Amino acid sequence: MDELLMMLERDSRLSTKQIAVALERDEADIQAAIDDYEANGTILKYTALINKENLSEEHITAMIDVKISPHHGEGYDRIAQRIYQYDEVDSLYLMTGMSDLLVTMTVRTMKEAASFVYDHLAAIEGVTSTSTRFIMKKYKEQSCVFVSKSEQEERVHFI
Repeated sequence: MDELLMMLERDSRLSTKQIAVALERDEADIQAAIDDYEANGTILKYTALINKENLSEEHITAMIDVKISPHHGEGYDRIAQRIYQYDEVDSLYLMTGMSDLLVTMTVRTMKEAASFVYDHLAAIEGVTSTSTRFIMKKYKEQSCVFVSKSEQEERVHFI
């Protein structure tokens, strides 16, 4: 991945001027490269990473392992397409290992996650089993540490 993409991935709020200065390139060239990346689908979306622990409403992130029996000639894509169309699904990955697909979703309660699994996922033809795990605490996501600086400094002294 080139330096421009790495910078945008770390902080999508950087201006083209900031990037151009950091990379010692012309601002117009940076903007043209960004426009090309957006046009060809390399850059799909700009987003903010939210620490939901700081919000007043309750939430829980579920990671659901899904085992499937794909239909001949259709592979995993048909079932994946059915799953990723649900608004509740944040992410969906084809995996190696113990499960075939990994679904992530953020909901208000464990009951909502359970309801999604038995009302929707388990009802899809080809889904043979599911296993749900819940994230209890996030320490780091997308290269961003969720632990406060003072807490990080305290931990360094014990290492």
